[in-house]
Amino acid sequence: MTALDIARLSTRDSDFTARLDGLLAWEGVSDAEVQHRVETIIAEVRARGDAALVELSNRFDRLSVSGMDELTLTPERLRQAFDGLPEAQREALRLAAERVRVYHERQKPESWQYTEADGSVLGQQVTPLDRAGIYVPGGKAAYPSSVLMNAIPAHVAGVKEIIMVVPTPDGVLNELVLAAAHLAGVDRVFTLGGAQAVAALAYGTETVPRVDKIVGPGNIYVATAKRAVFGQVGIDMIAGPSEILVVSDGGTDPEWLAMDLFSQAEHDEDAQAIFVSWDAEHLDAVAEAMARLLPTLERETIARQSLAERGALIHCRDEAEAVELINRIAAEHLELSVADPEAWLPRVRHAGAIFMGRHTAEALGDYCAGPNHVLPTSGTARFSSPLGVYDFQKRSSIIHCSEAGASSLGPTASILARGESLTAHARSAEYRIKS
Repeated sequence: MTALDIARLSTRDSDFTARLDGLLAWEGVSDAEVQHRVETIIAEVRARGDAALVELSNRFDRLSVSGMDELTLTPERLRQAFDGLPEAQREALRLAAERVRVYHERQKPESWQYTEADGSVLGQQVTPLDRAGIYVPGGKAAYPSSVLMNAIPAHVAGVKEIIMVVPTPDGVLNELVLAAAHLAGVDRVFTLGGAQAVAALAYGTETVPRVDKIVGPGNIYVATAKRAVFGQVGIDMIAGPSEILVVSDGGTDPEWLAMDLFSQAEHDEDAQAIFVSWDAEHLDAVAEAMARLLPTLERETIARQSLAERGALIHCRDEAEAVELINRIAAEHLELSVADPEAWLPRVRHAGAIFMGRHTAEALGDYCAGPNHVLPTSGTARFSSPLGVYDFQKRSSIIHCSEAGASSLGPTASILARGESLTAHARSAEYRIKS
């Protein structure tokens, strides 16, 4: 059995805080060279539209296409992909899609109004975006689950048109991804990737329509491009590597916990898996299970590097200290593998998604539990939330003053406006004051 290379930390150590800070540090900002390349690509797409997309796709995805028609997939092609799947895959996609849809239906906010005593009406109107763009990784990193998690909330929100872009390196199409697009109600698909796909969605070309918001994961070029076009369009987030924090009281099978940690470590070398317990023997048992099971993974090399560079097994003093660590780390995925997770819940302030109890594997949330798997990373759960229906809607304030209401509010507005030396504001309000 190969030894497990992973940091062992104790909250009793004098250098614990510094070591934990070092493990959690993640600089997701691209370097100057990447930013320059992305800016150049965006400028090319803005200036030359479809011609630039064709040229850049041939260059970066090793294609040999001559026009946008070869980079466009019809709804019939998406249905063909769905119909051509083995029955087991079709049913798995159907079940996952239905569970995601049912969960997100409960998120839909309603417009509201109330009437004041003088007859003035105040409220909020909720409306969907006109058009959303979904970026889906392609090639070897093809995730049909990502299609469902990004497109279905948009569909539930009432978005009129959902545009999907997915790169096809070497011309390889992933049938599961296309089938998921069909099932999730995607309207149009373009086989585009990288910064050029983000630029096309943000600014539009002769063929690719301009969208109002871009969501979905991608590599450093995609993340950099999303940051660059923010303001021109909305974006969901700048996501970092996958993360999991597992807290256990010693009562869960160590092999289960080892595989839960691996489920994120196998994503990529920068992913992070952290295990916390106040039971020293349990910590050792989990470490032993990890060392024994790691060689059985198909993605062992990736998981091993992830664990060595960013993983940790942390021994804390007690439950209270474990809760402090939960809120300090603010992980994307938090597993509360404890006897009474409900008792912990009120104390958890920062986490993207919380997996409760011994039987709730994080992997269920990735695919079919129902809640969204697009989650805040790199500690941003302190101020960010999972992707949801609300991300595809906007809110407009409603103000309808009665004659009496305008007259009663006018003096207050006038005084404040003149205090800011904005006399036109003041006079506009004063005109409506009944003498």
